[in-house]
Amino acid sequence: MARRFDLLVFDWDGTVVDSAGHIVDSIQAAASDIGLAAPSDERARHIIGLGLSDAMTYLFPDLSTADYPRLTERYRFHYLAGDHKVKLFDGAYDGIRDFRAAGFSLAVATGKSRMGLDRALKDSGLQSFFHASRCADEGFPKPHPDMLLYLLDELAVDAHRTLMIGDTTHDLEMARSAGVPAVAAGYGAHPRTNLEAQRPLACVSSFRELVQWVRQNA
Repeated sequence: MARRFDLLVFDWDGTVVDSAGHIVDSIQAAASDIGLAAPSDERARHIIGLGLSDAMTYLFPDLSTADYPRLTERYRFHYLAGDHKVKLFDGAYDGIRDFRAAGFSLAVATGKSRMGLDRALKDSGLQSFFHASRCADEGFPKPHPDMLLYLLDELAVDAHRTLMIGDTTHDLEMARSAGVPAVAAGYGAHPRTNLEAQRPLACVSSFRELVQWVRQNA
């Protein structure tokens, strides 16, 4: 069967690594540190995938501008303190290695900072498998299509030959705005019903199921 896609673009948190719970805990701890009411798990999960500035503005709209740096510093403190808790989803390392060996171009589009993604790629052992990446602090964050448009241009791949894989509605909205087909990772941060409402090509229940879908459909 002829290959449908040349480029696979992965979100990171909640798609490749099981980090949603740790992100939520870190946000809630940061809020408590500076005397704010901690957001609910559901509300905190909603912002995963956004750039940090947009995420904190969404969660704490009444916080003074002067206090945002203190809040983000406390978030980074708690996230880094528990960074060792963040693991690859079962099957992610082998799956990404095999996608690379099969001839796909691979990229990451993430709400993480460049420093954060570089550290995560190195720690995961996946760094050598990806051809390109784009982070929230390098342009417009999700759901703006900037990340995908940048990657399409850098890797010289057409939108219809690209597949976006992500676990949030922000990923799927970004893909739609860029004219890129998408598969939803229904095992990550956002509820499956919300993902399915975006009408992705598929909504998979695990990374291993994603690997099977790509082998059979991509």
